[in-house]
Amino acid sequence: MSDLLNRAQDFIWRNARLLDRYLFSYMFLDGSLEPVLGALRAYQNDDGGFGNALEPDMRCPTSQPVSTEFALRVLDLVDGFTRPMVDPIFDFLTSITTPEGGIPWKLPSVMDYPAAPWWNADIEPVASLNPTASIVGLLTKHGFHHQWLDGATAYCWQAIEASDTSEYHTLIPIITFLENSPDRDRADRDLDKTGDRILLTGAVAMNPEATGYVKKPLDWAPTPQSFCRRLFGDETIDVHLSALVGQQAKDGGWQINWEPVSPMCELEWRGWKTLEVLITLQAYGRI
Repeated sequence: MSDLLNRAQDFIWRNARLLDRYLFSYMFLDGSLEPVLGALRAYQNDDGGFGNALEPDMRCPTSQPVSTEFALRVLDLVDGFTRPMVDPIFDFLTSITTPEGGIPWKLPSVMDYPAAPWWNADIEPVASLNPTASIVGLLTKHGFHHQWLDGATAYCWQAIEASDTSEYHTLIPIITFLENSPDRDRADRDLDKTGDRILLTGAVAMNPEATGYVKKPLDWAPTPQSFCRRLFGDETIDVHLSALVGQQAKDGGWQINWEPVSPMCELEWRGWKTLEVLITLQAYGRI
């Protein structure tokens, strides 16, 4: 085991959530999948959605759209989609669908508990591509079919056509949707336009030492298989990989670049961030 990975492992054992410790074991130590799924189930509520601070900046126990997307991304990461866990999600999604056909970014219940200030929600929230497009894309990728997907897919196409956003947290869901759409001709045209928009609007921080809440090339292209990898030359990726290696903290983890809700929340996010960095470094052959 490399020194970098050994130090990161120590950080994760000391500080990360049970879910992230199991994920680390599964992805780097030949651990089994079932403990990952078992830990993830603890975040799922009776309504089928996920909450309970799975997205650490929302401390609410109630189900939230972004927390549910977070769960689906975990399942995608480990290829762990199971019908007993995923089928109830459709009940939750159906219950929060707006007249537009999509789901909101956040529900008002988030405000009943500690949360980061950007999670303040409208009393009657409207549909949002974040996270509707991600959720549709991930469920489609893994072969799920449901009436909810039909309406949400139609919403996504319409909203993508009307959107000129350059915001990372909307563009990544759009890309997830387009990458997994069966309508390849239409999706590929929109992917090309999305790639152009990312490069032309300054959405990428090209300085590997940039600070603050910025998104760098490896945030957009965390693996060589990412759609956005084609947007950056080999030299750019190599420079950012070297910078990422150099940003490992003395305690073995990687830092977050926003203000957390609490010290506990910060450690939870840093555990997840450290896992993400390790996955990226492994994917690009750096560990």
